[in-house]
Amino acid sequence: MSDPPAAHAPIARVRDEIAKAVVGQDGVVTGLIAALLVRGHVLLEGVPGTAKTLLVKSVAGALDLAHARVQFTPDLMPSDVTGQTVYLQETAEFEFRQGPVFTNLLLADEINRTPPKTQAALLEAMEERQVTVEGAARRLPDPFGVVATQNPIEYEGTYPLPEAQLDRFLFKLTVGYPDVAQERDVVTRHHHGMDPHDLDALGLEAVATAEDLLAARRAVDGIEVEERVIGYLVDLVRATRESPSVVLGVSPRGATMLLRAAKAWAFLAGRTFVTPDEVKAVALPTLRHRLQLRPEVELEGGTSDGVLRGLLDSVAVPR
Repeated sequence: MSDPPAAHAPIARVRDEIAKAVVGQDGVVTGLIAALLVRGHVLLEGVPGTAKTLLVKSVAGALDLAHARVQFTPDLMPSDVTGQTVYLQETAEFEFRQGPVFTNLLLADEINRTPPKTQAALLEAMEERQVTVEGAARRLPDPFGVVATQNPIEYEGTYPLPEAQLDRFLFKLTVGYPDVAQERDVVTRHHHGMDPHDLDALGLEAVATAEDLLAARRAVDGIEVEERVIGYLVDLVRATRESPSVVLGVSPRGATMLLRAAKAWAFLAGRTFVTPDEVKAVALPTLRHRLQLRPEVELEGGTSDGVLRGLLDSVAVPR
């Protein structure tokens, strides 16, 4: 396998470079990078004004990846995302014009504001890395990832993502407010003329390439996982299905994604093997959106994170 420390260095530089533009979101930045390492997609949940768009642009800029942003609205059509075939009068021929999904990193902004028909336009792209238009399958670039955002407090005029689509996101990451010192830093930067839309002015440069990312992916694929760690991971997933607080537990796809996420986390820590600590570290962002709680639990203020923390405390950890 590739030597993880050698492949790790360019990715470590990416995290440092993003800090030039983004303040106070280290966990989210690490999550985005981890998702790219295992071909995963990310759902970002946070109130407006917490730098979600800047996060995506900064990750793409530091990795020298192409990126596109689509503002999801109630009138957005599937072809606005995937592309469409148009008739050219001058040549009397049909031509396919690519939609914004043909990029390396797609920001689906406020994905829950568009109807299910358009949300579903991303399903094939996310799962199979291709789109089918007029019966013809067209491959997407590699690497390819979707980062979708949604507002957790405004539900009027929104269309909740169906379970089948939620299950295709590797992580659901919460983008919170910065602490006091970080927020002062943000305001001071703006006072001195910071423009979050101008990455060049922020001094952010491409410090790695798509080839570096692909090399890191190969290293992650080679991360070792002992049977006892796999057993712990499976026990944790199965416990979600047996919890009295849960109607719908984690699927087998969720179990495999938890494994991939743990391997990426181990790689980012500079290790060549997965421990139970990596499984614990990624359990909440990987599993929280795959649980459906009983209505009475939600009425009492229960949350997926609360249920998962209880299971992490109760499921035996291998020694």
